[in-house]
Amino acid sequence: MTKKLKTIAMIPARYEASRFPGKLMKDLEGKPVILRTYEAAVQTQLFDTVYVVTDSELIYETITGAGGHAIMSQQEHSCGSDRIAEAVADLDIDIVVNVQGDEPFTNTEDMRNVLQVFYEKDADAIDLASLMTPISKIEDIENPNNVKVIVDQASFALYFSRAPIPYRRDRDVESIYYKHKGIYAFRKQAVLDFAKLPMRMLEAAEKIEAIRYLEYGKRIKMVPSDAPAIGIDTPQDLEEARAILKNKQS
Repeated sequence: MTKKLKTIAMIPARYEASRFPGKLMKDLEGKPVILRTYEAAVQTQLFDTVYVVTDSELIYETITGAGGHAIMSQQEHSCGSDRIAEAVADLDIDIVVNVQGDEPFTNTEDMRNVLQVFYEKDADAIDLASLMTPISKIEDIENPNNVKVIVDQASFALYFSRAPIPYRRDRDVESIYYKHKGIYAFRKQAVLDFAKLPMRMLEAAEKIEAIRYLEYGKRIKMVPSDAPAIGIDTPQDLEEARAILKNKQS
């Protein structure tokens, strides 16, 4: 029998976002975005514990005040993976899932599928796993806020970019575009290694932390998802999220 891996979720929550400051505390049908995200992760029932890890006392108090688990970062961090690495260093765990704080509609099936790869035949080759969803609208493909990913035949990531990849030089050749969905499942050692490795040129250029793993030879298993990725990067995204949640509640 395969040993059950001890699995937690960590939601890195930085208050100051460059594109949409304070977005995690914006109201989403009666609750802040970060609390909606936390509750969605808990409701999957896939984790031994769900934590929000933050540099903000306001976010910390919002989560703990609602009966949730939160950790205050002790150091300043430039990305979510570094924040998670600090938080899990002394925890007895096997897998930590990074749930993006601005994606309040994460669904149970996606979470289950991304965790399942650590129980399959190529599990030993996987340092971390993530999700991708097909996109076809040209505005989505060309939008730099949508990170695209290309994979090999075994669905391991080859590269991530804000640019449209692959580039269709021959328009008669069919191409499938995948948007990277911001959920990562790490082996604990992979995220600890990440925090010790300096940022290199490609990550600095694209501002995509997953690239650091590739640059240092880590292997990222990508899992297809048909559910649309709904992140909140702009005030317009927030309005769309409000409409979606209002529709779900009606």
